[in-house]
Amino acid sequence: MTNADREPVFRALEIIANTLVRAQKVDLRFTGLDNIPTRGGAVLVVNHTAYVDFLPAALGLYRVGRRARFMIKSEVMDVAIMRFLVNHTRTIPVDRSQGTDAYRAAVDSLRSGEIVVVYPEATISRSFELKEFKTGAVRMALEAQVPMIPTIVWGAQRQWTKGGKRRMGRAGIPIAVGYGAPIHVPADADVEEQTARLRAQMTEVLHEVQDAYPHPAGEFWVPTRLGGTAPTPEQAAVIEDEEAQRKAAARAAKAAQREGKSRR
Repeated sequence: MTNADREPVFRALEIIANTLVRAQKVDLRFTGLDNIPTRGGAVLVVNHTAYVDFLPAALGLYRVGRRARFMIKSEVMDVAIMRFLVNHTRTIPVDRSQGTDAYRAAVDSLRSGEIVVVYPEATISRSFELKEFKTGAVRMALEAQVPMIPTIVWGAQRQWTKGGKRRMGRAGIPIAVGYGAPIHVPADADVEEQTARLRAQMTEVLHEVQDAYPHPAGEFWVPTRLGGTAPTPEQAAVIEDEEAQRKAAARAAKAAQREGKSRR
């Protein structure tokens, strides 16, 4: 029985995704596909610049006959259709206040030979540069004893990102995906040191992908370093801190409202 036979919902999503890319005339460019293991578990570590950067990363895996298990915010489970898709594609919901269950599920998936996608920056980078990394990707790879694949998606921020206009029509936007050489974490490795190593290697892949991609001066989606008008990493950090505070306040207000209703 093939993967398509075992996972008809996943297969349907693959067909929809490929149809969508063709309809939008997206110019997908892949490098390093041979760095994706053809079998066995791996942590696919992806930079985060857009709401839709998961799609090009997954389509690269599709090209080599692999599928990914994404770790996504647990809030999506509040939506019926998303709950259905999560349950039928073995996606891993993450409750940020209680991440232990998601972590264990991810490690189990890795040990069973799956590829698990992790965004080490946790949130979209408004500067389009790499932010500081969380240690989860390294800890998973270390515990499951599988490689990490540093992955860069570049150009998806032109389609849909924070602070930018949505361009999901037939714009023919080029999107480049670079898969770097696998990183093997020694059994006695220091997690912080390996996280720094991962970030350094992802920076190298990022610059390689960017070197082959045109960057018109003054564009909102181009980093300041390359002549664009995106916020600098320092400016982006201020914006992101303010945004995090607003979201925390909204969550607290919502929780208080629920608690008030339960007491009535």
